[in-house]
Amino acid sequence: MRLIFLGSPGSGKSTQAGMVSDKIGIPRIATGDLLREAVARDTDVGRKAEVYMKRGELVPDDVMLPLVERRLGEADCSEGYILDGFPRTLAQAVGFEEILARRGEVLDGVILIDVEAEKILKRLSRRRLCVECNTLYNLDGDPPLENERCKKCGCELVLRNDDAEDTVRRRLYIYRSNTVPLVGYYEAEGLLRKVDGSGSIDSVFALVSDEISELRRS
Repeated sequence: MRLIFLGSPGSGKSTQAGMVSDKIGIPRIATGDLLREAVARDTDVGRKAEVYMKRGELVPDDVMLPLVERRLGEADCSEGYILDGFPRTLAQAVGFEEILARRGEVLDGVILIDVEAEKILKRLSRRRLCVECNTLYNLDGDPPLENERCKKCGCELVLRNDDAEDTVRRRLYIYRSNTVPLVGYYEAEGLLRKVDGSGSIDSVFALVSDEISELRRS
């Protein structure tokens, strides 16, 4: 299957996409991870992207589209994939359709994880990232060790710049301005499946699994 997961920052779409990836055996392609890797490696793409990421803004299409297309060309994507964090604009959606056409593929479905903005702010304020192994924790639902230390490596946890309140509000504004129009776009294509993401991880996963089963039958 070839799937897109949509949702605002902090909606839980990455968690759900990862669980679906494990369940059906296709890779989750998180464009945020691709960008952070490019920044860490100090590539040309990484240097271009870092300016926008620090401001909580969308990385331009001329950076994102080639990055995604290269990733889809890797061997593990031959049987399908889950795109997490892409596309984020109508222009990127059109660009992705062109990528699919070049690859001779079709999109099977789009899962929207829907959560209210105020709940998003509360969730993200409780997230912490390990400075060593990049494991992400939630102090409520997936707590680390005492003194906010990583369960995997014991290193310090920090609040990501992406999760600071001012940055989150900026990201939510950008999401509403740029990404929400994608909902109507994919709904018109008959591909959109909306899931209430306000419940527990397991309850949301059950809803997501039901929608994917429906997509497989359609």
